Amino acid sequence: MKHTSKLADIALLIGFAIVVALGPVIFTPIGAGYPDLLEKFAIYGIFAIGFNILFGLTGYLSFGHAAFLGVGSYAAVWSFKLFSMDLLPAVVLAMVLAGLLAAAIGFVSLRRSGIYFSILTLAFAQMCYNMAYSVLTPITNGETGLRILRDDPRVLDAAIGYHSSTPSLFGMAISGWTGFYICGAVLVVAFGLSIAIFRSPFGMTLRAIKSNQNRMGYTGYHTRPYLLSAFVISGMFAGLAGALLAATDPLAGAERMQWTASGEVVLMTILGGAGTLLGPVLGTGIIKYFENIFSAYNDAQLASIFSFLPDTVRVYAVKTVGLFVGEGWQLTLGLLFMAVVIFLPGGVMEGINRLIGLKHTPKVKSLGDSPQRDGLGESVIEEMPPSYGAAQAEQKSAEKKRAVTP
Repeated sequence: MKHTSKLADIALLIGFAIVVALGPVIFTPIGAGYPDLLEKFAIYGIFAIGFNILFGLTGYLSFGHAAFLGVGSYAAVWSFKLFSMDLLPAVVLAMVLAGLLAAAIGFVSLRRSGIYFSILTLAFAQMCYNMAYSVLTPITNGETGLRILRDDPRVLDAAIGYHSSTPSLFGMAISGWTGFYICGAVLVVAFGLSIAIFRSPFGMTLRAIKSNQNRMGYTGYHTRPYLLSAFVISGMFAGLAGALLAATDPLAGAERMQWTASGEVVLMTILGGAGTLLGPVLGTGIIKYFENIFSAYNDAQLASIFSFLPDTVRVYAVKTVGLFVGEGWQLTLGLLFMAVVIFLPGGVMEGINRLIGLKHTPKVKSLGDSPQRDGLGESVIEEMPPSYGAAQAEQKSAEKKRAVTP
C-alpha cells in the first residue's frame, strides 16, 4: 500500500471536517443546502463508511447490512421509550445490539465466501425483515412502526427530572441545523475511525486477506477472526447510523431492513470507490442528491428552466428531460452507475485521482522495488513484457562463468 504519513491523514481529517462544517454553504448552490437532506448525507455516509470497512478492505460483499441499520433504529426508539430521550444511551444500545446481531450472522455467513456469503447475508436480512412484520410484532409494532409515546416510562429521565419531547443531545434538539451539526460531528468521528482502521496493522491484514486469503492461511494467519471482527465493526457502524435515523425521525419501521436498503449502500460504496476513504461518502452524496433533488423536478419546473426556448422546442425539451428527472430519476442514476462501472471501475475517486494525478507509479523491476504496493503498482508490473530484464540476467550469468573459468 502507498505510504501515507500521519500528518497527511490528519490533514485529510481536518479538511473533511471543514467541508462538513461548510456543508450548508457548499450545497446551497445545487439546491441541497437544507438541514434534512444534509442530515441524510451524514447518516448514510456513516452507513457507507462502515460497509466499506467490510467490502472495501476484505472484498466480502454483504447484501444484508440493512438488518443492522434496522436493529439500530429499533434499539434507539426503545431507548427513547424506556430510558431517556438523550441520544447517548440510544447510540450505545443500538451499537451493542447491532454488533451482537452482526456477530451471530457473521459467525455463520463467514463459513462461506464469494456469492455464497452474499446470499447468506441477504437471507438473514430478509429473515429479520419478515420477523419484524410477524413474530416480533410485540417488539417492532409490525407495519405501523415503533414510535415514541407521551406515557413511555423513561426511567432515567424521571430519576433526574429531565424533560424533553423530542430526542436530544445534552438538551440540544436533534432537528434543524443543530441536528445536522450533531450528525455531521458523528460523521467526522466515524471518518476518523475509518482512517485509523485503514492505516492500522488490522487494516493491512484485511487488505492482505482480500488480496489472497489462501496465501494468508499458508503463512499461519487464521483469517476468520479478522473477517468476523471486520463484519462486527461494520455492523456497529450501521447500528450507529440507525440510531441517528431514529433520532432525526423517531419512527422505526421494518422498511429500513428491506433488501433495497442493503442494495443502496452497495451502490453508494461502489459508485464512490470501494476501498477508498472518501469514496463511500461521495457515493452517498450522489445517490441521496439524485433521490431527493432530481426526483422533485416536475414539468412545471422544467418548463420554467427552459423558458428561454421557443414554445415548440421547449415542449420537446421538457418531455425529453422529464424522462430522466422526477419519477425517472432512477434512470439517470442507473446510466451514471453504468458509466462509472464501465469507464471508472474504481469509482468516482478513480476519476478524481486521474484528474489530479494523485496516483503515479514508476515502472519498476519487481514489486519489492515499488514505492506503492497497491493494486495500481501490481498492474504496472503485470503490464511489463515477460522478457523484461532477461538480457541483463543472461549477461550477469555469462560474466560469472567467465570469472570462474581459469
